[in-house]
Order: sequence, then C-alpha cells, then structure tokens
Amino acid sequence: MSRREEIDVRTITETEIPAWIRALNTGFLRSPAVSDQEITNRGSSILPQRTLGAFDTGLPHSRLRSNGKTPIIATFRSFPQQLTTVGGTPVPADAITNVSVTPTHRRRGLLTRMMATDLTAAKDRGDVVATLIAAEYPIYGRYGFGQATTATEWTIDVSRSGLDPRWSGPTDGARIDLVDGDDVRKLGPDLHDRLRRTQPGAVSRDERWWQINTGALSLSGDSWKEPFYAVYRSATGEVEGLVSYESDDNWGDVKQPLNTAEVNWLITVTPAAERALWRYLCSIDWIAHVKTGWRAPDDLLPHFLPDPRAARITTQADWLWVRILDVVRALEARTYAGSGTLVLDVTDGDGLSAGRYRLEAGPDGATCAPTTTTADLTLNVGELAALWLGDESAVRLAALGRVHEEREGAAVVADALLRTSRRPWCPDIF
Repeated sequence: MSRREEIDVRTITETEIPAWIRALNTGFLRSPAVSDQEITNRGSSILPQRTLGAFDTGLPHSRLRSNGKTPIIATFRSFPQQLTTVGGTPVPADAITNVSVTPTHRRRGLLTRMMATDLTAAKDRGDVVATLIAAEYPIYGRYGFGQATTATEWTIDVSRSGLDPRWSGPTDGARIDLVDGDDVRKLGPDLHDRLRRTQPGAVSRDERWWQINTGALSLSGDSWKEPFYAVYRSATGEVEGLVSYESDDNWGDVKQPLNTAEVNWLITVTPAAERALWRYLCSIDWIAHVKTGWRAPDDLLPHFLPDPRAARITTQADWLWVRILDVVRALEARTYAGSGTLVLDVTDGDGLSAGRYRLEAGPDGATCAPTTTTADLTLNVGELAALWLGDESAVRLAALGRVHEEREGAAVVADALLRTSRRPWCPDIF
C-alpha cells in the first residue's frame, strides 16, 4: 500500500472534534494541548459535515493519536457565509478556514484533496463563490482563487497630523460615547448589516462573531482583556459608527507619553461618523500614535487629516480571495454602471466553472449565459474573481499576460463594465 493510500480524507465525526482541534493547533504552531473549554467553545462552531480531516492509517504510535484512533494530520473547515457583490446584493459563499497540514505530512497533496472535496460540495450545494483569507500568497491561486480585495494599515503620527488639540467632540449635535461589550452586542449587528448592504467585499457576521469579539466567548480559554468601545450617534440619535481599540503603556525618559492606540475594528455607515471616530482616537490624551487596523486601500482616513503624510502605510497586502463556482449567477448578481457586451472564455483547471459565457450588462441589470460565440477575452477563473468585485483592471492583467485579448480593445470594454468607483473592502478575517 502506498503512503497516499494510507491517508484517508473524509469528514469528521462529533467524537473526533478534540483530535481535530489538536491537529489544527499543531498546524498553526499553537500549543497542541486542547482544554475542555476549547473543545466546548471552538467545537460549537464546527459543522462535522463541512469539516474535513486527513487520517494517516499507517502512522505508528504517536501523540497525535487519541484513544488509539487513527491520527488526524490535516484539517479543513468551511461554513456558510454571504458575500456582498457590487451593487449590494449578497450571494451565498462557502467560507473556508482552519486549513492546516501537520509539518511531517507536507507536500503529499492533502490540501488538494480536501479542497477538491469541499469545492465540489459547495458547487453542488448552490454556493456562488468560495472565500478565504490566505495566510500565504502562493497557495490558493492554483485552486482557482483570485485576490479580490486588498487591505491597508496606517500608523498615524498624531503630533504631525495638524489636528486641533483642543477638539473635544462633534459640534453638529452628534456625540461619541464609551460603551461596553453588552452594548456592542446590541448595537453592532444592525450597524454592520447596514454597512455590508453597501460595501462590496463585505461578508456576514453571525452572533458568534460578536460574542468572540466582545469577550463573551473565548475559543482558546485565554484570559480576556477588554478593549475600549466607542459609539458615534448622529444628531438624531442614530448609531452610525462603532470602534474597538486598545492602548499600550509607553512613556519616554522624561515622562513623555508615547502611547499607541491600536484599532481592532472600526465600522461606520456615514463619512461623518468615520471622520469623527478617527478624530476622537487622535484626540485621546497620552496617545501619540494610532494604528488603524486593516482598512480599504482607498480609505478616506489620510485625507481626514490636515497633513495626510501623518498617516504612514505600515502594511498593505492581499486580503479576501474569491473562487467563483457559478459564473452565470456571479455575473448576474452584481450591478454595472455602463452598458456593453462581453464574451468571456473562462478556463478552470478543476473544471468547476470552465466555459464560454456571454455577458450583456447595463444599469438596469445583466444577463449571462453559456455561448459558442467567439470570445473577447480568455482568462482563468482566478483572474475573473479578481475582476468580479471591481478592484482589478483587465487592461492591467492583459499587460501582465494573465488575461488575453481575443478582440482588440476588449480589455478596455471589460474595465468600463467591471471596475468600480470605490475599491471593494472586506472588514473581516475568518
């Protein structure tokens, strides 16, 4: 029997959840020890029918074994999600997370087998796309994923910002108040739903997300350090923004406060709320720097400051990756500012979305259907995903050799149809 034949990839059972969590911790370089609390809290989100493990039936005695059972040496999990397209329509997504392979079993095709199993099930289930946040860049392109959004983090030097240090709050009748985790769990879900209905690239958050991010639920059992929460209410009393932030304790040699406020997350539904919350963070006594957390690359923030150079980009990287499973539904779900027709020849190494499709789009809607008409553009499914939310340029991809024009000028037509005035953004990691 070959080593490949000795490794079984399948969904796990309820009784295998503790061993699966241990394998996950091992793959993510966390302590492999699994507490009862972690089993209870992390296990409560695990859907066994959507959770895969790789089981090495030929592995000799090992600590990876649990009660003498076959050890798990790779993990993979998905869960239901909604992803907002251009125009605000949500589509069902297969959200992939907790992907790991034990270091002793790398380069044996385990991820490929688990990915194929999950994506096939997702397509059969009717999901339009699959989504993930990639820990490493080179991995997921070979499975048909494309980088659909980018995230940027700034560090603000408050002293250079040019902001008036005498600012004490909004002057237009709005107000900012400190609240606690209970308040956030009450106010946050509705605010986030309002945001994601208008933000291409945003994904759904369930009740569990709010519990984890306000300390009501701990996955690992580690002690919870409560952050600060501030809410922005408009002059009419409507909640339009929320921020979660923490501060370090850093003082200079001559008792000079040099603290940094680090934003965990900040969501708003109006520019006024966004401006006011950043202004609030920069006005807190003792705060010398503000780290913004992951924001959209075209975030308004730098230009809220009199001196935008005070906001220095400290990290910029790929964020949400998308794998299109149903080309027709994906292209019909989003809106288009202009009008035009485009025939796309989509290649797909896994065969899930390959085909030639005719898109007829306009401000009043779009239709997409398989066709035998001569293609305007040839591209793989990953590049289509990069174009779908409006962040990437077909002209740019053509220059890189990643999109091929079969008709001269087709890339320009694609950009006119697909690109958006603001860049997509995913506020979440999962």
